[in-house]
Amino acid sequence: MSAPPGFLPWQQDTAGAWLQNRERFAHAWLIHGLAGIGKRRFALAAAASLLCESPRQGVACGHCQACTWVASGNHPDLRRIRPDAVAAQEGEDAADDAVEPAGGTARKAPSRDIRVEQLRALHDWFNTATHRGGWRVAVLYPAEALNIISANALLKVLEEPPAHTVFLLTADAPDRLLPTLVSRCRRLPLPVPTPAQCLPWLQEQGLADPTPWLAVAGGAPLLALEKAQGDDSEACPAWLRQMLSPLAKGGEPDIGPLADQLEKQAPAIWIDALQRLFVDLSLAAFQAPVRYFPGEQAGLAAIAQRAAPERLADAAKWLASQRAVANHPLNAKLFTHAALQRVVQACGPAPSTETV
Repeated sequence: MSAPPGFLPWQQDTAGAWLQNRERFAHAWLIHGLAGIGKRRFALAAAASLLCESPRQGVACGHCQACTWVASGNHPDLRRIRPDAVAAQEGEDAADDAVEPAGGTARKAPSRDIRVEQLRALHDWFNTATHRGGWRVAVLYPAEALNIISANALLKVLEEPPAHTVFLLTADAPDRLLPTLVSRCRRLPLPVPTPAQCLPWLQEQGLADPTPWLAVAGGAPLLALEKAQGDDSEACPAWLRQMLSPLAKGGEPDIGPLADQLEKQAPAIWIDALQRLFVDLSLAAFQAPVRYFPGEQAGLAAIAQRAAPERLADAAKWLASQRAVANHPLNAKLFTHAALQRVVQACGPAPSTETV
């Protein structure tokens, strides 16, 4: 038997203080903070704690029957509401995954939205008595996956909340949600943990040197672990170092081989790395310590000294606009070359203003 999900080390103080006053608990909470700090883990651990029959200082005991049911995924008073694609990533069957279009053989991809049907399916659950008169908990993540129809359906539920029911929503960016939906929730911001809080945990997960991974993840430990377990063997990807090395010396990299490498990745991944690079270049331009790639501090400082600040700023804005459409490039090869060319031009020496 596995234990129900517990709070991560850097969450325990926040969770303990928050859960102490369960008798006057709000019916809906919006748990938000930086991506990759463990908001989903926090919400699921909170659900286990609210359902626990023998909580210790507000936190799940891990041994009662309710905790056993949560650990096995069979607690009658717990529902997880997330996109089918997220459920599939978690190793569970997605409702849409088995649907085949008429006359075709390809399976329909799992939905990346929280569908209105998922919320409508809860109506009978709301009208069923809770187990032993306790709480009923619905954990919804990520809230940004609500489309306009499902968001309005949830809003109607929260306007007249079912008795003994708590909704726990997680979000990276509350400003992307319906304002009326946010106004129906109490907000619980989760802070970014300090390195001292999360570096020991990362080492326990098998990272011998977690510091550069934590840096490239912007201080988010779960994102750091995900990146470390990905395809790159170093926190600063090899292709990025290959691009930075000649730029730091005042030269230009060969874009062709770099573009060939990046074509094998999802555009969102390498654009994200470039966006982090430009944050570091902006810091280096003001002789401040870089945030994401501290191992490249010297090279970034050399580039920033030669580059024109306005060109760096323009390139950063352009990357942000391309990130929004990165999953739908009309021509992946052309898009990759154009992006790298723009980055190299922005990082090159500022054009001379002398006139002949």
